[in-house]
Amino acid sequence: QVQLVESGGGLVQAGGSLRLSCTASGRTFSNYGMGWFRQAPGKEREFVASISWRGGSSTLYADSVKGRFTISRDNAKNTMYLQMNSLKPEDTAVYYCATSRILRALTALANFDSWGQGTQVTVSS
Repeated sequence: QVQLVESGGGLVQAGGSLRLSCTASGRTFSNYGMGWFRQAPGKEREFVASISWRGGSSTLYADSVKGRFTISRDNAKNTMYLQMNSLKPEDTAVYYCATSRILRALTALANFDSWGQGTQVTVSS
């Protein structure tokens, strides 16, 4: 089992930026595909972005964040990132990182089996 810890959330005004980090421990980080999901109050958890085990251009994004968010990973640091620019109030949610035993980038929540505790992102209008 891999342990995941998210950080970097906070309160930001619309149009601002935040960078989330997800640090992993317990297993070999580069053996996993990884992803970011979010859950707003009263809504289901939804896919945000994912990245394959080797990173680079092997990424997928939800249409709602494409062009504004960038996912990346540094396997030497056991850390994944989500750079969020041009934030909107509708981006407000708890953001979770997750790992998948499938190495490529994925979108379906069911393919991810280890989750962090989440970090709150609040965007004010």
